[in-house]
Amino acid sequence: MLVFNLLKIGASPSRDLADTLVRAWPSYTAYVVSFMTIGIMWMNHHAMLSRISKVDSRLLALNLFLLMGVVAIPFPTALVAEHLHGPAAANGQAQTAVVTYGLVMIAIAIGYASIWLYMAGHQAKLGARQVRVPRLTTLRFTGGNVGYLGGTLIALVAPQVALVIFGLLALYYLSVPLPDPDVPDDRELPEES
Repeated sequence: MLVFNLLKIGASPSRDLADTLVRAWPSYTAYVVSFMTIGIMWMNHHAMLSRISKVDSRLLALNLFLLMGVVAIPFPTALVAEHLHGPAAANGQAQTAVVTYGLVMIAIAIGYASIWLYMAGHQAKLGARQVRVPRLTTLRFTGGNVGYLGGTLIALVAPQVALVIFGLLALYYLSVPLPDPDVPDDRELPEES
C-alpha cells in the first residue's frame, strides 16, 4: 500500500520527469521511514510473540489495537509526502501532516508497549518461555514512546526535524534487543498479580 503513494509521482507534459523525480524527495523519505517502521515492528512483534505459547482475548484485543495503527500508516505517509514542501508547506500544512503522522506513531507505540507489558505481567497464563523480564529492556522498549511524543510536538514548529526524529526512532527500535528467553536475569518486573 505504501508504494502506491510513490506511483502518484509523474511528470506533467510541461515538466521534465527527472526534475519531478528529484523534487519528490519527501515521498521517498516518508516511504522509507514508514517502511522501516512497519518492518521493524513486524520483526519485534514476531520476536515478542515467539516467547509465548498461548494467547487470550485481552492480548488479542491489544494486538488488534496495534494492527489498527499499523494499517493506518499509509494515510499519514501520503499526507507527509504531499505537504512537506512547496506551497502546502508554506501554508503550515507540513506541520499538520507530520503531527498526524506522529499521532499515528504514538498510537502504535502505545499499542506495542501495551502488548509487551501485558505479556510481562501474565507470563504464566500465556505460557511464556521466559520467567523473568529485565526492567532495563522494558524501559528501553517502551522508552521510544517519549520520543514519538517529543517528535510530534517538535513537528508543530519543525516538521522536517520531526521526520528525522521518527526515522531515528525506527533505528532505535531496530537496536533494542528483546531479552533472550534462555538467559536468566535478576532484574525482573514485579511478579504476575
